[in-house]
Amino acid sequence: MGIRASLTFPEGGLRFASYYGDHMVLQKAPESAVLWGYGPEGAHVTLTLSGPSQRRTSLADVTNGIWRVTLDPVEAGGPYNVTAAAQDSTAALTDVLFGDVWLCGGQSNMWLQTSKIFNASDELRIAEKYPHIRIFMVGLNQSKTEETDLIQVELPWSVPPTNVADFSAVCWLFGRYLQKTLQYPIGLVESCWGGTPVEVWSSPRALQQCDLQQVGSSPEKNSVLWNAMIHPLLNMTVKGAIWYQGEANTVYHQEKYSCSFPAMIDDWRLAFHHGSGGQTSLHFPFGFVQLSTYRKGSKSDGFPNIRWHQTADYGFVPNSRMQNTFMAVALDLPDETSPYGTIHPRDKQDVAYRLTLGARAVAYGEVGVSFQGPFPTQITLLSKMINVTYDQKVRVTPSKDVFEICCTEGHAPCGPESAWVSAPIMQQGPTTVLLTSDVCPPAEEVSGLRYAWRDWPCDFKACPVYSASGVLPAPPFIAKRSQSVGKQEV
Repeated sequence: MGIRASLTFPEGGLRFASYYGDHMVLQKAPESAVLWGYGPEGAHVTLTLSGPSQRRTSLADVTNGIWRVTLDPVEAGGPYNVTAAAQDSTAALTDVLFGDVWLCGGQSNMWLQTSKIFNASDELRIAEKYPHIRIFMVGLNQSKTEETDLIQVELPWSVPPTNVADFSAVCWLFGRYLQKTLQYPIGLVESCWGGTPVEVWSSPRALQQCDLQQVGSSPEKNSVLWNAMIHPLLNMTVKGAIWYQGEANTVYHQEKYSCSFPAMIDDWRLAFHHGSGGQTSLHFPFGFVQLSTYRKGSKSDGFPNIRWHQTADYGFVPNSRMQNTFMAVALDLPDETSPYGTIHPRDKQDVAYRLTLGARAVAYGEVGVSFQGPFPTQITLLSKMINVTYDQKVRVTPSKDVFEICCTEGHAPCGPESAWVSAPIMQQGPTTVLLTSDVCPPAEEVSGLRYAWRDWPCDFKACPVYSASGVLPAPPFIAKRSQSVGKQEV
């Protein structure tokens, strides 16, 4: 998997921690970047930053073999040289930029490399046009205890096009689209591992919030990637994180994901805030990709349930449980002929673009950026019809089966064994969809409604409901009698 950077250094010499290197990006003002490393016990370390702005010097002492400096805030730009000196030993970083640092985590759809996506050759050809985006990849390692530093670096800090082919496509494209808007440096840190459930990325504290610390067939695996691949990064000041994971939890603690995923986000925020000495925001923006597709024609509720749980069962973000988050809906981007399996769709451009819209609106407060697809604010049962009112104007195409009605006898609630019957779209308005409800057997009545509640609900960019621009798909939803959906009661 690419280059492995050696983490061995002369015994007792001065050095930076593993994830600092030439060409890196440090977090810009108003936050302060944190730098740390190793040195002879008791040594006095002088850290010097030189570049476009005036020369800055900071001092630190080596305690328990480690020194640490929090820089004064530095505006976006560069390049800078960073030199640490103590006694007769020095360590230096060159071509350092200041900008926004984003952490990219998850499983194999985040890991899928830029060389494997649609139009990969074009993406790699233009990568050299983005020298102010810098990339870094954490090595794949597990640990039973929380590590202070990375066990291994997979790809050292690199200037495009170097190593872009082997780097996360979603992470790279997110940074590329974002940098076009921001016009200042972006640092991308990839830390992901295919086939992994959320439990291995969560600290014991987070797992305890959901009663997961002692359950499951392999409790000894809990937190092993948190320990080895996230905990060492906590001292780094970051702007935010993006995440693409959940497939593994369709078959592992699926029912707990509406707790475990938000709990992981909360815990990461707290840990990065403390680890950076308060420099990383306690509420840093967190974006994620809602699961795409896997098996066409599947009747399993695994993927639909996880999509719902990814939003803490609200159906949309941000919400009161998951504040300062943003989501890219991806269920309309299936890839039936993907050579990497249908679970790995190759259209990562649309995924990253939708994430970028969320980042611009939520993380950067850009006014007028639409980043959420249509979501119901009211569902009204009429005579033989159901009226779905959305929170924005919609573009609707015909569908006979993507909306489904739950039919039950009397006032019985929808349950696992309830029948869900296709409800064709009959009419549409600027913000409404009208469905037929005349599909339940005579002795039964409508007890619920759901949309796109399948593993593979529609063909490529062909779901029935999009934003008026056609850019953003409506996310799936499920509403049962007397339950709330959107912002109002059903």
